Amino acid sequence: MDVVSLGETMVLFTPEKQGQMRYSRSFSSHIAGAETNTLIGLAKLGHQAGWISRLGHDEFGALVRAAVRGEGVDTSQVIVDGDAPTGLLFKEQLNERDVRIYYYRSHSAASRLQPGDIDEDYIAGAKYLYLTGITPALSASCRESVFHAVEVARKAKVMVVFDPNLRRKLWSEEEARSVLKEIVRKSDIVLAGVAEGEFLYGTKDCAELAGYVHKEGCGTVIIKRGERGAYYSNPLEAKYVDSLKVAKVVDPVGAGDGFAAGVLSGQLDGLSLEQSVTRGCAVGAAVTMVSGDIEGLPDRKALASLLSAAEEEVQR
Repeated sequence: MDVVSLGETMVLFTPEKQGQMRYSRSFSSHIAGAETNTLIGLAKLGHQAGWISRLGHDEFGALVRAAVRGEGVDTSQVIVDGDAPTGLLFKEQLNERDVRIYYYRSHSAASRLQPGDIDEDYIAGAKYLYLTGITPALSASCRESVFHAVEVARKAKVMVVFDPNLRRKLWSEEEARSVLKEIVRKSDIVLAGVAEGEFLYGTKDCAELAGYVHKEGCGTVIIKRGERGAYYSNPLEAKYVDSLKVAKVVDPVGAGDGFAAGVLSGQLDGLSLEQSVTRGCAVGAAVTMVSGDIEGLPDRKALASLLSAAEEEVQR
């Protein structure tokens, strides 16, 4: 595998129309999970991606596994759990910029993931281990699994990439801050949003945030700035990268996961960090143009077209 990750993927139900969900009678179903969003984005760009998780022995679990596998992600490390259900969530979209998420994932199959479920050789054979701060928030055993995976990766000299992806609803602020900082200390690359950086280190200034993360021992820091692009810092350079212009944001959810896929894709292709971050911005922008977490993720041809159009716009 080029990139492996572990985490929960659920079935997402979205009302067919905008507005408060209480008035909806028809819903469409999709799959949703931060880690698989990124893995699918990588698979669409031609990389080998693998997923470690648990799913319920139910129809929703069968749907998720078939969908993820159908997008080209390896699911050989996914355990089917007959004693717990597959998680669900609902996405209420009041308008283009006001999206609300409701989770039904307590005691789900994925929350029962434990270190013994992880094939160490599977992680050791990858180039990158990609993690988010969602998985350690699901349960104590999930947290143990994440730290176990990190230690396996570090021992095998596999690069650890971490997106804090803060979910305040899942745990206390004190616990979240402590655990997320500990994972930052064990990571080679950290991808964080400005709000997450402020939560962890008390500042919105990108250079200051990068400085704090570097002091934790992480060599490469990338700060996601939404529609304003991104900022990256490593021992050699620090620079802001502009975002791609989006005429209309249809659905912002999943853009950060797409950004991670773009950055990792660039690094796998041997691009410079600046070029990789530019690719991340492009993939993230593509996601916002389409409704759904993965539906807007581009393949190589679509990505090239998007970057070419952006370059022409700059030259004008």
